[in-house]
Amino acid sequence: MTFIKNKYLISGVILILFAGILFVTDIFTPYIRPITYLFLMGSSKGKDILFFALLGLFLILTQLHKLKIFNKLNSTKIIQILLILSVILFISEIILEINLRWQLGLDLSTTFISMQPSMSSTSILHTHLLKSIFGGFLTTVIGPFIQSDINTGISLYSYTPQIANLLMILLIAIFILQVVAIQRKATISKIMLCFFSVCLLIGFLDGGLFSTPAAVGLLGTYLVYRNGYYFDFYIGKLLKNEKIINEAKKNPPSYRNKEYSYKRFVFNRLAPYIAIFIFLALRFSVSLLGANPEYYEVNIVDIQDDTLNLTNIPIESVTKENNNITYHVSSAMNEQDVINELKIPLKDNCKYYTVSWNVYSYL
Repeated sequence: MTFIKNKYLISGVILILFAGILFVTDIFTPYIRPITYLFLMGSSKGKDILFFALLGLFLILTQLHKLKIFNKLNSTKIIQILLILSVILFISEIILEINLRWQLGLDLSTTFISMQPSMSSTSILHTHLLKSIFGGFLTTVIGPFIQSDINTGISLYSYTPQIANLLMILLIAIFILQVVAIQRKATISKIMLCFFSVCLLIGFLDGGLFSTPAAVGLLGTYLVYRNGYYFDFYIGKLLKNEKIINEAKKNPPSYRNKEYSYKRFVFNRLAPYIAIFIFLALRFSVSLLGANPEYYEVNIVDIQDDTLNLTNIPIESVTKENNNITYHVSSAMNEQDVINELKIPLKDNCKYYTVSWNVYSYL
């Protein structure tokens, strides 16, 4: 009876079962994809499954607060450590991307696409190197059950140095901190942290620092860390829920009860929004500075058959050297369309290829 009355537990189980349904059928995909696309950036079946499964797991794990071990833990300090480790992990992913390009002699502002044994892409703007490590683990454990439309990024694993496996330990540590952080939070902050924690984990595995789920997860967690009290208090007022209001009063922000100046208090309130602005400015700056708006440079390495059917791609020039080919493609075409059009002609036909950035093609 206790389980049935516990909304967190029952909601968590339902979400995990729903993730299982998404794994075996696409019947709900047309309805949920437009929603998950907004915060998972180019949502795919694999990310949808992972999102609902993890969200359900986090809701279930909120009930660990009943254990005495959590009574003396400071949630605010835990989130501080969580945010620091998250930034370290994101920066480490960028370093891995730079290392990959340094080893292969590639330009930093390129998307790298490995074609063996399957197509997987990665770039500084949207990295999948950590995903390849996680995908390698999944392939080992449940390989035969993974459907063909779920990209595990396994083809990138051979380009990821073994030391990168240590980052998975850091990822596990962040997950544990997330679980601990949600235990002593008020209702609204708890639910928000569950959502942002899932986005953050997906951001680590699929996209990295400059991806949408990473931005939602990292900045959302920081927002709750700074202003969670106000979400709980005002939503409690809106819902006329005394329980939520009282929970909020027990968790005031660290700067609320200190004798800060008014300017310092306002800064603390606005800090998350300032961080969001800085993040977006950095993201677009990197995208724009690395962009080549004149044409796409497509470099194909170790091609087996160079008689490619590229009728849908506006090619401006072609250069061949040994088993490598360089195409200059008109910038009138969308960057993602260029990559997708090359998928079939280059399947089992080359080792890898790269495409230069052109963020202007998305505008």
